Amino acid sequence: MGSHFFTKRSLIHAPVEEVFRWHSRPGAIERLSPPWDPLKVLMRSGGIEKGAEVFLEMKAGPVPFTWHALHTDFQENDFFRDQQVRGPFSKWIHTHRFFPDPENGCILEDEIEYRLPFHFFSGFLTGKMIRKKLERIFRYRHRITQQDLALHLSENASEPMTILISGASGVIGSALVPFLTTGGHRVVRLVRRKPDNSGDEIFWNPYSGELCLDKINKIDAAIHLAGDHIGSGRWTDQKKNLIIQSRIKGTALIAEKLAALDKPPRVVICASAIGYYGDRGNEILDENHGPGNDFISKVCDQWEQSALLLTEKGIRTSFLRIGVVLTPLGGALQRLLLPFKSGFGGRIGSGDQYISWVGMEDVLGSIHHILSNDSISGPVNIVAPNPVTNNTLTKTLGEILSRPTLFPIPSKLIQFAFGEMGKEILLSSTRVMPQKLLQTGYRFKNPVLDEALKQMLGKP
Repeated sequence: MGSHFFTKRSLIHAPVEEVFRWHSRPGAIERLSPPWDPLKVLMRSGGIEKGAEVFLEMKAGPVPFTWHALHTDFQENDFFRDQQVRGPFSKWIHTHRFFPDPENGCILEDEIEYRLPFHFFSGFLTGKMIRKKLERIFRYRHRITQQDLALHLSENASEPMTILISGASGVIGSALVPFLTTGGHRVVRLVRRKPDNSGDEIFWNPYSGELCLDKINKIDAAIHLAGDHIGSGRWTDQKKNLIIQSRIKGTALIAEKLAALDKPPRVVICASAIGYYGDRGNEILDENHGPGNDFISKVCDQWEQSALLLTEKGIRTSFLRIGVVLTPLGGALQRLLLPFKSGFGGRIGSGDQYISWVGMEDVLGSIHHILSNDSISGPVNIVAPNPVTNNTLTKTLGEILSRPTLFPIPSKLIQFAFGEMGKEILLSSTRVMPQKLLQTGYRFKNPVLDEALKQMLGKP
């Protein structure tokens, strides 16, 4: 039986050379991986040139499998082609084409020729499902390509930089690194294991004070994201101490080493959280408000204070007061998906508490905005401009997943199960606005909750 063909064409408002270059840079595979259908690069050799190979770990539902792809043809600024060597299809040939559009930029075309195993029966049973899945994936891929290139080629975008990052393997870091590398930046990761041989990893240990930056000729910017996860387990005295020390020691060490450089970075961005403000009910909060009285408020305050050496040395420093990041790859949304998909979703506590959320793409966009805008320093609220109550989040997620939300979790049960952590993370109300981002001209990609959830979950 013959093959099936799928084609997706989109106008990208960027020159052909830039669009092709974006696809050729490290991180393009990860950047184009939809968050609802993620992949993991197991091994690769080369980039997109002829003869390059990549081994990916993917999933068919809950079942993992390995996809081995070989790049078979390449013509710069014109096309490149890869084909499946090992995977679920009996045939898969993917041709990426780039056509110049003199007036608007570039036409990006993805063409896939594929054949399923036991083709006659599988094509009859799952042909429509495969095409629907491909349409979702490539709609996402083309949107990300357009959005990223628009940012990286904008008038105020910085020149390619060497950027030092801690916490690169975390939920935000694993999305941020490919976003930066496909934009032409070099990323040097701080790691707690033996570094690889790439020259782009440096060992550090915040508890013993080990960190040597001598091997990097120049650091243009640093982004510090590392810190022990606050949302796992009860907050015992030991856990609280780990939460505090992982942030204070790590931040102080990085600040000390960067401030001591002959040529320090021109900007340092340190993670913090909207937990800084504490439980404030319906009060509308911006960067001018002080800290709350909760445990996590005190942690965030000390966290930010531990980087004061940077500002004393005249280094532009920003603190990311990050809200609830929406991504199915981690955090709150990942934990909600299983019960909600199973039909057991419901509000938490009264449901009246405000949740200041933000889509992952706006986390990345905000960081890029801060890197590129020399006027931004101090705390920056990384939240969407439309915070919602837990009731609204519950209802919206249920509607998007087409599931009922009839199983509320009482406040007393939350406090019994999670103690202080449950009270401060799940039941507290923090209504935060991104005043500094809005005042400096940042344009949100997903300012409304249902738009952000649909993009993260691949829903139309």
